[in-house]
Amino acid sequence: MKLLVSDEDIKKRVKQLAEQITEDYKDKSPIFIGILNGCYVFMADLLREIDLDVEVDFVKIRSYEADSSTGTIKFRKDISADINNRHIVIVEDIIDSGFTINFLVNRLKGSGPKSVAVASILFKKEVAKIDFEVDYVGFEIPPEFVVGYGLDYDEKYRNLKDVMVLEPKDLE
Repeated sequence: MKLLVSDEDIKKRVKQLAEQITEDYKDKSPIFIGILNGCYVFMADLLREIDLDVEVDFVKIRSYEADSSTGTIKFRKDISADINNRHIVIVEDIIDSGFTINFLVNRLKGSGPKSVAVASILFKKEVAKIDFEVDYVGFEIPPEFVVGYGLDYDEKYRNLKDVMVLEPKDLE
């Protein structure tokens, strides 16, 4: 594996994103909705840096198997919070093809929130096909398969502190 984003750079960027979100949402009491499983590390780090009263909820959506998209969304867990007339910040580990985030943004907008924003620590802008701007991006990365900082390959490598490029030889 080769290093793409260091733990030190991640910590600095998360703090910057949290400061911006704190400023943007003061007096709004947003609900942060994390997309499991990958978001948990980023979301925990982000929320610890945010100086707001927030609510937290999660969805569990699966669209990947091993290292490729299935092209199908499998909804495993829905939110329990009432988001009508509330400000929502979706927290994602990575926006790759954009398939999952497009699905979730459109689904949540149908429930009447005041606003829906997206925060993603990683964004593959070159390959993402989304019909909105990502509000809070940690790092734009090339279209390589990455692991670490919550991202996995078959549920492995989530615990790595850095974001690493998983190379074909690593799969042997």
